[in-house]
Amino acid sequence: MIRHSKHQPAERRRASAVEAVVALAARQNPGDITTAAIAERVGVTQAALFKHFPTKESILEAVMEWVAEQLLARVAQAAEAAPSPLAALEAVFLAHVAFVAAHPGVPRMLFGELQRTETTGAKRLARTLVRRYGELLHGLVERGRAAGEISPAVDTDAAVTLFVGSVQGLVMQSLLAGSVALLRREAPGVFNVFRRALLPSP
Repeated sequence: MIRHSKHQPAERRRASAVEAVVALAARQNPGDITTAAIAERVGVTQAALFKHFPTKESILEAVMEWVAEQLLARVAQAAEAAPSPLAALEAVFLAHVAFVAAHPGVPRMLFGELQRTETTGAKRLARTLVRRYGELLHGLVERGRAAGEISPAVDTDAAVTLFVGSVQGLVMQSLLAGSVALLRREAPGVFNVFRRALLPSP
């Protein structure tokens, strides 16, 4: 349980609630997480929790906002530090995997929001995350083509889809196996297969 003083600043209380949801989602279906469970983990009453979040939906929206900010910042930083476009794609792949390994509840929440039939604030944020992530990958593939690292015959949109699908496949396997270690272990090999599909013909 995350215990804090009743005098804790409101912003920290909100952050604690987000952390609680991410942690709870690692162990159970995100849709089954109750406000009572969130409040208990944070160490406050439900009434205190609702002072910062008027509804459960507003909590989920804050969580998805955190996920988007954290993941996009990490992959962008990884890409910027890489010496070339192809190396940047690998850095992004491994940074994404590391983020999921550290927060295994995140993909459950993301998949859950994208599958909801109704439009919510959290779902809009999830869609924005997917779009911005795709734009980053698209730019890296195009830069790789321009630099001669990636074959000009490679379809950029297809490469982006394959990249994202490779990450999602790894995540699904790790969730089914209940093993974060599998995610970390298999990631380099999976990326190497992806990389070979992009390389120019010898």
